[in-house]
Amino acid sequence: MTKTLRTPEHVYLCQRLRQVRLDAGLTQAELAERLNKPQSFVAKVETQERRLDLIEFVKWNMACEDLDAAHQIISALADGMSGSPLTP
Repeated sequence: MTKTLRTPEHVYLCQRLRQVRLDAGLTQAELAERLNKPQSFVAKVETQERRLDLIEFVKWNMACEDLDAAHQIISALADGMSGSPLTP
């Protein structure tokens, strides 16, 4: 299987997750506390050093109180994989 770190899709995902956090008015430390993870977990996701699994993705959006963002991100990724350009 091909690595997905730092692919255009992964970069888009990380940028959008960071924006979801910022839109929620949370610092990395505050989000990490809500996720019961260290702050470095959030930082590594946002800087494309770590991938999220599906459950972590949902928990991130739930912790930011924005499940609509999860739907938007998934839709954009699906469109991007169909040939549409990804823009954060």
